[in-house]
Parts: sequence; C-alpha cells; structure tokens
Amino acid sequence: MTTALYTHPASLAHVTPEGHPEQIARIKAIEAALADMDLDRRDAPMADDSVVLRCHPQSHVDTLRNSVPEDDRLVQMDPDTWMSKGSVEAAWRAAGAAVAAVDAVMAGDAANAFVATRPPGHHAETEKTMGFCFLGNVAIAAKYALEAHGLSRVAVVDFDVHHGNGTQDLLWNEPRVRFVSSHQMPLWPGSGERSESGAHGQITNIPLPTASDGAHMRAVYEAEVFPMLMDYAPELLIISAGFDAHRDDPLAGLNWMTKDFRWVTERLCDVADATCSGRVVSCLEGGYDLDALAASVATHVSTLKERGQ
Repeated sequence: MTTALYTHPASLAHVTPEGHPEQIARIKAIEAALADMDLDRRDAPMADDSVVLRCHPQSHVDTLRNSVPEDDRLVQMDPDTWMSKGSVEAAWRAAGAAVAAVDAVMAGDAANAFVATRPPGHHAETEKTMGFCFLGNVAIAAKYALEAHGLSRVAVVDFDVHHGNGTQDLLWNEPRVRFVSSHQMPLWPGSGERSESGAHGQITNIPLPTASDGAHMRAVYEAEVFPMLMDYAPELLIISAGFDAHRDDPLAGLNWMTKDFRWVTERLCDVADATCSGRVVSCLEGGYDLDALAASVATHVSTLKERGQ
C-alpha cells in the first residue's frame, strides 16, 4: 500500500497579514519538498457539519461563518488568528481531510496518511479560535473514528513544540481517546502541566525544558510515551505533527534536528505496527522556519511511506 497525501488549493486562500508566521508560504514549501515523492495524492474534502459538531457547538460554527469578510479585508478573531474570505473553506477542508484520512486508513485504502493543509487545529478550543486555529482537526478525526468506525481506543500524539491545549479541551471528557502532548515549557499558551490529566486520567502532558534537544526528547519518549502507548494498544494512532521544535524555528526554543523527526516518526510507526496494523493518520500543525519545515515534513512523510510499503 501507499501513503495518502491530502492537500487542497483552499489552503492557499486562507490569508494572514504580511509577516504572520502561519502563512501561505508554509504550504508552498511543503508542496515543493514533497513534489517528487511517490504518494497517493488526494484532494481534501469539506467536512460535514455533523462531524465538526462532535467537537464544536453550533454557536462556534455560526461565529466562524458569520465572521467571513465579503471582500479582501482580514478579520482578527483573537490576538493571533485571522479570518480572510477563504479561511472557512480552508478550515473545513483541513478537518475534512483528517476525517477522510481516517476512512482511508481504516478501510485499508492507504497504509497511512499525511494531511498537509492549513489552518492548523490543535489550539482551537470548544468554542474559541486560538493560536492560528479554527477547528480541532485531530480531535474531530479521533471522535469520528470512534463513532463512524466503532473503535474503542484511539491515541493522539502531539509533538508540536506548543501544548495542544485545544485538543486537550475537546477530548477532556472522552475516555476512549488517549491524548499525549510533549511541548516546551514554559512557552505559550501556558497550559500543559503534568497535573492536567483529563476527566478520566486519559491525558498525559510531558513538558520539555527550554533548550533541550532531540536526545532529551528520545529519552523521555522511550521512558514514558512508547510504553504507555504499547500498554494502551490503540486501534488507530493520530499524530499532531508540528515541526516547530526544530532548532531553527523562530517561535520556540527547543533544539530538535530534522533527524529527530525521522526518529520519532519511526518509533510511533513501531507502536502502530505492534498495536493497530500500522494505521497512522498524521496532520500538519506548526513549523514556521520554511526551510526547516520543508526538510522536517519531507523526512516525516518519507518515513511514513517507507513504513507503509
């Protein structure tokens, strides 16, 4: 089987102000990095509202749609998140791609999948845009997998440098999803203490000290994350794949290198091979140095491809 790659031109229509780190150029850099890779390329579909509403209330959906400008103006949704006339379609396709990737992997149409869309999702809370995010893409995908595919154990692993506060909020009361977030601390958004463990003890936060490197990450994952996941034995593994822990990223202060993203991808695939027939869905989150982002995504996706063959 092959690795499915979900993209859509709508990601290029989500416009942010000049100089904003979450920019159209991120997708262009990723597309260039993956251009020569043999992947099963698929268009990201629009998410059905019924799927979105598993995580977000109708009031949130209405707020997003009612905020779309009719012209080329940009609307500021929160201190970091901006809405353009193409943003809602882009957000709904990002969520829709995550859901479609779950369908493809669960049906055996693809060995695994990578969703290369924007805006990202892991900071979007139940009824709040935040940190460049509108909809909680991976949380939506996880709840969809539970309901549409009858799963009872889904794992979500977030290795973005920032805490996945939105995913945590959306999955706080969901006992069938094990959420693990490793992230630099202290760092925005300020959440992600080990004491934040979910309503059922199913959330694990792993703060990483500022300036720590890939060797520190590897030791922590070997000691805590992989044994926990093996014991949990998920039926599907979803990754919030942020690449802003790279040492060149301008928004954070960890010192991972490109090879560290290959390592963590390989080891997560090891877990998936042992527990759920290799079923992995990975969704793009952060990463704001374009060269580091392109190189890290390329190594992440090439590793998924190698493991899916």
